[in-house]
This record gives sequence, structure tokens and C-alpha cells, in this order.
Amino acid sequence: MNANWMKVFVAAFFEVFWVIGLKHANDFWTWAGTVISIAVSFYLMIMAGKKLPVGTVYAVFVGLGTAGTVFSDIVFFGEPFRPEKILLILILLAGVIGLKLVTKDKAVEGAGS
Repeated sequence: MNANWMKVFVAAFFEVFWVIGLKHANDFWTWAGTVISIAVSFYLMIMAGKKLPVGTVYAVFVGLGTAGTVFSDIVFFGEPFRPEKILLILILLAGVIGLKLVTKDKAVEGAGS
């Protein structure tokens, strides 16, 4: 895995924080953390999109963010565990992994100097 895909995974990690923050932030510091998470998340996604196919980057970003948010809701916020929900998230992740596997990185001219 190259550095650009790592940016997508880290961006999705921060996406989970800002989505949770949008629901649970209630004071200056939690809102500040939410805003910082949004900025980091989108910055990394945009930087990865400059070198990788944008559609695939966005699909991976949203898919991983969705899975992480659902997992966080179950583990940290008492959302009921439902096997159907987990099955659907696994199907979503299978699609995201499939997209990543069949997508070739763009060759960047002049890179490597």
C-alpha cells in the first residue's frame, strides 16, 4: 500500500470522529475537535485524490467512514447490535475493497526526481 492510500485510510479514520462530533459535540472543545477532524479528513482525501482516481478515493473514504461510524455507535454509544446491520456493512466493505483492488494508481509524470 502506498502513501496515497494511507492518506485515504487516515482520512476515513478522522471522518468517524467528525461524524460522531456532529452528533455529540456540546461545548467549545468538542466542537473544535469536530472542526479539526473535518479539516484533516478532507485535506487528506483531497491530497490523495490528486494522485489516485477520485471516484475510488471517495468510495473508499465514505465506505470506511460509514463502517467505522456504525462500529463506534455499537461499541461506544449503546446502539443495538443487529446481525443484519453488520452483514450489510460487510457487503459495503467488500465492495470498497474490490474497488481498491481493481483500481490502478495514476502514473505521475515527472515523479521520482
